[in-house]
Amino acid sequence: MAMAGSMLLRLILMVAIFSVSFCIDDKCAACNAVAEELERGLSNEKPRNHLDMRHRLDSKGQRTGKVIDYRISELRVVDLLDGLCEKMQDYTFQKVDSTRKEWIKVDNWDNLTTDKQEARAYSKDISSYCGRLLEETEDELAELIKKGSVKVGDVSKVLCQGLSKHCSKTSDLHHGNGHVGGSDGEL
Repeated sequence: MAMAGSMLLRLILMVAIFSVSFCIDDKCAACNAVAEELERGLSNEKPRNHLDMRHRLDSKGQRTGKVIDYRISELRVVDLLDGLCEKMQDYTFQKVDSTRKEWIKVDNWDNLTTDKQEARAYSKDISSYCGRLLEETEDELAELIKKGSVKVGDVSKVLCQGLSKHCSKTSDLHHGNGHVGGSDGEL
């Protein structure tokens, strides 16, 4: 009987931890942090040559196929979005002042002055949130990237206001006033 009670307690604890890790109350702030990381990827892009897809030869020995501009290619989308959510594990929630918290990128976890275990839990939360956000918006986001509609300075507006609707168009796009946890079981 004690063993069954202990297993039930473990199950309840696992469900509680699991449900908390899938809840971010201030989705706007979390979305802005994801947008900030995507914007960092856009601003760090290096110029690339066109993609030469002329790999076949016709009956005259001439190469056939297309030359695709890298900026509108699927490869560029993959380069920008692949690994984005893993990069979000470098973010945590930090208190800015007595009334405000924000998502920050951590350069060195050893220099963090807050509870490192709690900070790591936050980083896992935002990484999970990022995965769900991309799952929800990836097709539309990919098309907008290929069309050139996602530019440095506009990523938050496109992703957080337009696609996900996690930020209202009238709200100021800040990174604070939210926390992880709560009862909202969605993104």
